[in-house]
Amino acid sequence: MTAPALDTSAITALIADATAAPSLHNAQPWKFRFHRGSGTLRLYADLERELPKTDPDNRGLRLGCGAALFNLRVAAVAAGRDPAVRLLPDDSDPMLLAEVDLTGSAPPDDPLAVLQPAIHRRHTSRAPFLEDDIPDVLRDGLCVAARLEGCRLVFPETWHVQAVLDLVHDAECCEAWAPDVRNETAHWVRTEPASETSASDGIPAEALGPGQWGASSPVRDLTVGRTVAGRDWAPFEKCPHLALLGTAHDRPVDWLWAGQALERVWLQATLDGLVASLTSQPLEWPEFRWAVRDPASAMAYVQMVIRLGYGPEGHPTPRRPVTEVLDIV
Repeated sequence: MTAPALDTSAITALIADATAAPSLHNAQPWKFRFHRGSGTLRLYADLERELPKTDPDNRGLRLGCGAALFNLRVAAVAAGRDPAVRLLPDDSDPMLLAEVDLTGSAPPDDPLAVLQPAIHRRHTSRAPFLEDDIPDVLRDGLCVAARLEGCRLVFPETWHVQAVLDLVHDAECCEAWAPDVRNETAHWVRTEPASETSASDGIPAEALGPGQWGASSPVRDLTVGRTVAGRDWAPFEKCPHLALLGTAHDRPVDWLWAGQALERVWLQATLDGLVASLTSQPLEWPEFRWAVRDPASAMAYVQMVIRLGYGPEGHPTPRRPVTEVLDIV
């Protein structure tokens, strides 16, 4: 069944939900173009927001765009539309990541709709989490969420968690000796609160969380060598709950699938009362990335390390106005 044509306010609302997605350093590397005549929306990579030192192959960029695409799918279904997605539809235009036909009507029982309330509640939490275990039923549900997007989510054993933490710390040491990477991070990470800057991207001071005593958690210190006024220090959980999200292959299309799976897992976790942060440092260094995967797992390529648990919700980060990322033709 064909849905009514989308007006400007309706497409603006969909894009506002889409752009609530996470992205590396909150760079928000996406652009959208809506074609009124055909009722299709195109998602493009915004290379003006790439991170060439941290993310030289734009894997992280595509993960973020995939997460935005998933939010769009959820918002569309919640609005009664059935989003028909084609990934990488034009070989001659590698920056065109997806084309979404929004002319169809969604069935009333589409399970994606239940995730919509979590879109604007989902925030990265860089605070300490409780030591409480995550029930198996919730873990299993998150694994199912990843599989529904063609990916795998595994919760590694204790020995493997420690190995991943060691790799995180090794990657942090490499970053400490890479001024170009540190400078790139400093461009996106603020040492002042959002109220003192007009920036509509990046990470403000209040979203950084406290500094960490010890080295038991994989929470990234985004302000190495810089002072954040009023920032506290705190001990973090000794045994963090980590999950590895991965794919069978490592192509651009797999990165888009992984981004969608990441957001589906995160929205489901939010509805389940969990909070999360992401760890990508060891995945940004080729000499470490291969070692992150569990050799006993069928997962060939780890795309993201997710820290999950119970704790305070993270602070919102700024978002670019829809008018900056949406073109209607």
